Amino acid sequence: MAEVTALSERIAEQRVGGGDPREMLGEFRRALVLVPLEGGGLWTAKFGGVRWVCGFTDEAALARFAQTRDSLREAGPSWEFAELRGARLLDEIIPAMEVPAGVAMNIADADGSMFFPPVVGIVPDTVAVGREAAEGPEVVSEHGGGRDR
Repeated sequence: MAEVTALSERIAEQRVGGGDPREMLGEFRRALVLVPLEGGGLWTAKFGGVRWVCGFTDEAALARFAQTRDSLREAGPSWEFAELRGARLLDEIIPAMEVPAGVAMNIADADGSMFFPPVVGIVPDTVAVGREAAEGPEVVSEHGGGRDR
C-alpha cells in the first residue's frame, strides 16, 4: 500500500505547517482508505453538525482506533472494514449521505489525524456547507428573467 504511505507523509507535512494542501488532497483522492463497518454501513461519528466518515491509512491506524471503540473492540482482531478510494468517499459516498459530511482520517492518532471537511474544493460543490454564502445571493434580472450573481 505505497499510496497510503504517501498519504501519511502528506498529512504529516501539513500538520507541521509544510506541504501543499492541494497535493495532500490529491494524494487522499488516490489513496485506498480503510473505513470500519458497523450495522451494514460505514462507521461514522457526528460532531459539530457534521457527519464524519472515519477513515484510516492502514490497518495499524484502524487498530488503534478500534481499541478506543467498544463496538469495534468487541469484534476482536477481525474488524470488518471497507477499502475505498478517497475520491469515491468524497465524490459518491459523501453526497449520498444527504447531510453535511466529511472524512476524518486517523482520528485515534493525535499527531497524525487530518480532516477533510464538507467545503467547496473538497466535496462536490452541490453538497458543500456554506456554498450559498460563498456564491452570494441570486438576483433575478429585470431584463429577460435571467439570473445574475
